[in-house]
Amino acid sequence: MEQMTMIRDTFPVGPLGCNCTIIGDPITKKGMVIDPGGDADKILEYVQARGLEIVALIHTHAHLDHFLASGELKEKTGAPIYLHPDDKFLWDSLEMQCRMFGVPYTPVPDPDFWLKDDEQLCCCNGVAMHTPGHSPGSMSFWFEDQKLLIAGDTLFRRSVGRTDLWGGDHATIEKSIRTRLYTLDEEAVVVAGHGPSTTIGEEIRGNVVVRG
Repeated sequence: MEQMTMIRDTFPVGPLGCNCTIIGDPITKKGMVIDPGGDADKILEYVQARGLEIVALIHTHAHLDHFLASGELKEKTGAPIYLHPDDKFLWDSLEMQCRMFGVPYTPVPDPDFWLKDDEQLCCCNGVAMHTPGHSPGSMSFWFEDQKLLIAGDTLFRRSVGRTDLWGGDHATIEKSIRTRLYTLDEEAVVVAGHGPSTTIGEEIRGNVVVRG
């Protein structure tokens, strides 16, 4: 029997245009929200239209533009919050981050679970990959069956995430991209944290910052 295609919606949210992605299993209707960076009502509209039960709120990292709807979504769905522990210091400074960027702060509870490298995600055979550099705890999420990578702010179309913020390091992000992301299927679609999607192969050959 042919495998049913995973449910996936990606759309910009919040004041900084973070790409939020909803992933869902078409059979069980279990789903997760990756990087709920604002506009909780908009996210919930997508969830309800797909008939999903959200069982996880997963973050690629803890910069303000990737969390702004997390508290409201946890309250409305009951889903736990996931983050890599190396970004806990950023999560603890979310109010300060909002103040620096002039964004209204809404309190967010602490993460419920800490993500680990190579951890299996709760649906659609996704795997968490620790890809530090943009932040110490930056994660990417790989769905091999679908040839889909959610890269957060690690890899962009023809660019990479900035490394001049708290805990960023250019040598580290370059290593993460070369040793983890560029080893994936070249046909895989890459959903970046902001802006248009790309593919692994396109970035190996055309990324002006980190070439394969």
